[in-house]
Amino acid sequence: MHKITLLLSASFSLKPFLFKALLLKPQQWLLALGILFHALSSFAAESPAAPSSLAEEIQEIKASVIDLNRDLLILEENLLFPAQTQISVFVSLDTGKYFKLDAVELKLDGETVTTHLYTDQQISALERGGLQKLYMGNIKTGPHQLIALFTGYGPENREYRRAAELNFEKGTATALLEIKITDNASTQQPDFVIEAVQGTL
Repeated sequence: MHKITLLLSASFSLKPFLFKALLLKPQQWLLALGILFHALSSFAAESPAAPSSLAEEIQEIKASVIDLNRDLLILEENLLFPAQTQISVFVSLDTGKYFKLDAVELKLDGETVTTHLYTDQQISALERGGLQKLYMGNIKTGPHQLIALFTGYGPENREYRRAAELNFEKGTATALLEIKITDNASTQQPDFVIEAVQGTL
């Protein structure tokens, strides 16, 4: 058992090498870390009588795998979506009385880039203040147009189809845009707005 622990510990002494290799093939390292994490979990589950010191070492290694996996995901995101070209679109929801969201289609410069069909659990999370990352991609600096198409249901289960549009200028910083869906008590209708997060355009 101690030989296994020493072998696993030794693998983490190669962490600087792993980061260099990640620059070439990040997805392969993410897969390898997933396999390693699964192996550690299986080993711990099959060794209920293992000494407490060994169990603690296994937990520490599993924690290191989780931390390293998080760092790799962040690094991969930065490699694939650098700030100079990155655009991220989020969805927030403050409705319930006048509108129930069913689906969203997102168009960027006339091309559909993503669609999403919502579950009841996702709607519940958004209504409790959650923020959904709907889309992340790369665009050139300059003028762009973002259109969001919404389908859902209003009072008496009437079907709703609405759209919101934003024309914006992409600079060298990451473009963060938020789609806000809110109930409007004065009109008794839902409002759909796309806004840039302050300071990102």
